[in-house]
Amino acid sequence: MSERLNHLATTIQNVLGARVQSVEVALNEVTLVVAAQDYFTAALMLRDEPALAFEQLIDLCGVDYQEYGDGSWTGLRFAVVSHLLSLQHNQRLRLRVFAPDDSYPVVASLVPVWSSANWFEREAFDLFGILFDGHEDLRRILTDYGFIGHPFRKDFPISGTVEMRYDPELKRVVYQPVTIEPREVIPRIVREESYGGPA
Repeated sequence: MSERLNHLATTIQNVLGARVQSVEVALNEVTLVVAAQDYFTAALMLRDEPALAFEQLIDLCGVDYQEYGDGSWTGLRFAVVSHLLSLQHNQRLRLRVFAPDDSYPVVASLVPVWSSANWFEREAFDLFGILFDGHEDLRRILTDYGFIGHPFRKDFPISGTVEMRYDPELKRVVYQPVTIEPREVIPRIVREESYGGPA
């Protein structure tokens, strides 16, 4: 299996050339990292090059690397990770790109390359605030239209800042500050003395 994956990594390096920031084989997977300016072109080449033929995007998600590795991470904060499938060669690939600006994360949209990226990119925008240049309908998909912030960012407050509820007197949905008191719950586990030992 690793020989096949190493061959895929070599083929990717040969086809993409200088566009490859890194290509790594680990845990029976190939991970390719490209720069944001090469992301769209690299995706087209991964799809159209007969030796690769990654004709299907099966998943795309955002990642927030803030505090990754217990705070030892020093790279860019936001990444987009795509999982590609080549039916023709029966191979998979993980494609990662980092947004070059942490305060305004933007990468190219892959919808023109794989139409299945559409809702995945909307989800990454909604939950992480990552923008996709060229996406024709980039709007929230999981949170409410009036929602403020991006709930999967590591700095988003755990309990949120606003709660929404239906008010029967006003006969409409109302927003109000969160009223939940933050607390730390530590579970207690009580076991018998002989738990797990000989009977």
